[in-house]
Amino acid sequence: MLKSMTGFGRGVLEADGFQVTAEIKTLNSKGLDIFCRIPKSLSSREIELRNLLSAELERGKIELNISITKTAQAEASVSVNRPLVKAYFQDLRESFYHLSNSFDDLEMFKLALTWPNAQNTEVVTESSEEEWKTAQEAVRLALTECQAFRVREGQVLEGIFSDCINGIETGLQQVAAQDGLRIPAVRERLLKTITDLLGEDGFDKNRFEQELVYYVEKYDISEEKVRLQTHLDYFREIIQEGNGKKLGFMAQEIGREINTIGSKANDAGLQRLVVGMKDDLEKIKEQTANVL
Repeated sequence: MLKSMTGFGRGVLEADGFQVTAEIKTLNSKGLDIFCRIPKSLSSREIELRNLLSAELERGKIELNISITKTAQAEASVSVNRPLVKAYFQDLRESFYHLSNSFDDLEMFKLALTWPNAQNTEVVTESSEEEWKTAQEAVRLALTECQAFRVREGQVLEGIFSDCINGIETGLQQVAAQDGLRIPAVRERLLKTITDLLGEDGFDKNRFEQELVYYVEKYDISEEKVRLQTHLDYFREIIQEGNGKKLGFMAQEIGREINTIGSKANDAGLQRLVVGMKDDLEKIKEQTANVL
């Protein structure tokens, strides 16, 4: 099965007092590149998360985002340091009495809250076992959705590959048909040119046939046609295997045979067919970079 390296998945789970949201985004890459954006409480679990992503997604540029949101039932993580705020408030009141008779309790309370250590922030601790298990399940849900996304994208790529391979094969069949007419046409063209220059009896016809045989051997593309057809058949097999690296390698081999046919063609009709095959091959090369 063909899979794309492009994918996205999201998993959301709720537990007692909190909600975990995990999002996974993957893009194409030659190797495995993992970036994790996770809460500090899960920092000690990052290696386990990386191993999980590596085992499931294999290759690509992978971005994992995990957020943990406290629900209404959870205790507040910030509290007011009442004794200190009370001392700030009394000091502000006494200071104002020396300067003014008006004193706004609410405004002074707001001001006191902004002074150092007026609020106690809960220190981030290690995640609880329940929080970690919930995060794991959320990540697995995101992985399942991401894998399904990759499969759907892979089906699109498979259609593109099939169309392009069929296009190259059609071009190859046309090349074979045109190649059967090429040598006789070349023979007639060369013979006419020499006859116009030297006359019908002004050259050695046996030598002419020998030189024509040399020409045919030099520009013969029989082997290239056979190898190209073999490469196209093997490319179809690899599509079923779903191996992106093999597809990239075979695309290079297909390109090598097409280029050789083009260099040996010495015929305008064949050159036009070669250009069409190269166009389909470029589409294949663009997409093999996205295959897992």
